[in-house]
Amino acid sequence: MPLINHLKEYRAKLGVNQQEMGRLAGVSRQTISQIERGDYSPSVTLALKLASLCGCTVEDIFIYEEDPQ
Repeated sequence: MPLINHLKEYRAKLGVNQQEMGRLAGVSRQTISQIERGDYSPSVTLALKLASLCGCTVEDIFIYEEDPQ
């Protein structure tokens, strides 16, 4: 998947677990887990909300890389 993320690192800086991050963002713990594993790409709205919670920009957390072909 070409979307790389650093959500786990930013969540750790906040000192919250996946359950708490999910509650703050209005999603489930499973959604946070899937995003961190790279199994799920969040909507723009959720990405913006996560960035706001982490006190950074979307680009700080999420990086899009083209698949080399």
